[in-house]
Amino acid sequence: MSPSSGKANGSAANEETMNAAAAIITSVNTQSQFTPEQIKGFVSRLEMPFDPSVVEWRVTNTSKGGKPRGVVIPYANQRAYTDRLNELFSPAGWTRRYTVHTSANFQREDQKTIAKVFVTCELTIFGIGSHSATGEECTDDQNAGTSAEAQAFKRASACFSLGRYLYYFEGVWVDLDERKRPKTIPQLPLWATPTGWNRGLRPNLVTRSDSEAGDSQATASASQSAAVLAEVEALAEPLGRGLYRGLLRDLAKVWNPREIQDVAIQQKVLEHMRAAERGLRRLEAALDRTGPEALIPILRSLGLTSLERVDTLETLKRIVLDVEDAASRTNA
Repeated sequence: MSPSSGKANGSAANEETMNAAAAIITSVNTQSQFTPEQIKGFVSRLEMPFDPSVVEWRVTNTSKGGKPRGVVIPYANQRAYTDRLNELFSPAGWTRRYTVHTSANFQREDQKTIAKVFVTCELTIFGIGSHSATGEECTDDQNAGTSAEAQAFKRASACFSLGRYLYYFEGVWVDLDERKRPKTIPQLPLWATPTGWNRGLRPNLVTRSDSEAGDSQATASASQSAAVLAEVEALAEPLGRGLYRGLLRDLAKVWNPREIQDVAIQQKVLEHMRAAERGLRRLEAALDRTGPEALIPILRSLGLTSLERVDTLETLKRIVLDVEDAASRTNA
């Protein structure tokens, strides 16, 4: 045996040993369970806003003509998310797994032929559970893989309430410089800071004294409404902009769920959004069997360029059924 082959076999053996050790650690960690009270405490700490020092702002929309202005929203990079997870569970207490797919080429609205990279992140917190989510980016972006990976990780984290508070922001208009960068950075509202959150402050909620509160029935109704709206808002990122806004438009004739006054309509919107989330999970499972390329011709047949263009539950259902049909033919 040559020295090089011995070295290769040694590396393979080491890798096999490390994989076996990792499997044992994962098995042990998965079996450990927290009590319901402990899980509630962890979720409470996961949902707390990040320290303002790690929050950044990005421009999402710009004005057309006139003085350059743009809409900015706050965000935190992956490091803030991993730091919070490490702080609460240690690096050995959680793990994430990425799956990467690339779609076939398709023609965008600007007539440019391009492909997309899809990254699915499965985030597991040992003793609590797992959640997965997918991010996507066009491959003409040199950082497409990194962007899609970060998007998928943050979406999966939001399922554990980590970073979910950032979904409450609708954007703030600010002046931009010649490079389309914000000239000034907005100040975070107090509820979006650990200090304000610990005081019980929440977005779009008005604190009232006991003497100002209505009767118990009205208070219970308001509490139920707030809970429903919070769940609706939490589904914004998992559903995507097109589907989320489409359901709000069709069911409630609004863009912001906080504008829905009727509790019955709030509940109807939530039920449809839950159905949409289940549909997306079914679609993801089917695409795991067919590969993302199966989605392209189905979208084209509907005159769509991406899933972001899907804005009705009926369209999503048709896409899911078509992909599942393709998956069954593939398996056959």
